[in-house]
Amino acid sequence: MKYSEVIFTCKGGADWHRELLVQDLANIGFDTFEEREAGFAAYIASEQFDAPLLESLLIRQPPGFEVNYTRQEIAPQNWNAVWESNFEPVVIADQCYVRATFHSPRPDYPYEIVIDPKMAFGTGHHQTTSLMMRYMLETAFAGKNVLDMGCGTGILAILAAKLGATQVLAIDNDPVCVASVAENKKLNDVEHIEARCGTADLISGMQFNIILANINRNILLDQLSSYAQCLGVEGELYISGFYDGDDLHTLKTAAMGYNLHYSGHKEQNGWAAARFIKIN
Repeated sequence: MKYSEVIFTCKGGADWHRELLVQDLANIGFDTFEEREAGFAAYIASEQFDAPLLESLLIRQPPGFEVNYTRQEIAPQNWNAVWESNFEPVVIADQCYVRATFHSPRPDYPYEIVIDPKMAFGTGHHQTTSLMMRYMLETAFAGKNVLDMGCGTGILAILAAKLGATQVLAIDNDPVCVASVAENKKLNDVEHIEARCGTADLISGMQFNIILANINRNILLDQLSSYAQCLGVEGELYISGFYDGDDLHTLKTAAMGYNLHYSGHKEQNGWAAARFIKIN
């Protein structure tokens, strides 16, 4: 398979503008990202590159944030080298070691997760994934029924299983992500994860003890009611994919309408993850 390297040059704007752009690019098929002096490089399978879609995304950037790009195809062997050189192991809270298949194991950590992301999002490198995993390492999962909504590679579902969850349902609207979960759960020897392709409609009538949703603000706002319906009293909801400040305030206010009590949040480089408890 041929891959394209797209170099994005950014002028103006704030760091969070670039972060949001990277997240939007991931949603349209870009996977690995590499910092450059005046912007960043992003990589995508050439057959998936859609110039009109990319240009419509760039046109929607806020005033004062100018983004231009150039594109070139790279040989598959060069792509593999780039991918491997940019995937470094990640340690979360001194407890969980996240690595790729080509890294050496580290049995000195209590938990180890092996991820082959391919084209799915979620390797522990992004702040939102790291924040969610930090919360999870502080949470009792033993015997719990867990939902991972917007699962990407399945990294959160895998950690939930390793922390003792008895049932884990992983949902994503991208079939590539669902296939990635199936592969990654085998790499981690956790078979009690079920991956499904779809949206929050799939969870209607289900019940969970813990829901994990690392998506984005707008989707979270749209799906809060579904999460609340699927949580019993004292059920826990962990969300991320949004910024501290106005985004968090908006989500806290909306959650109150569904008997979801805000119990705290974590922050990293402007990104946030929050914990809610279902009451009544």
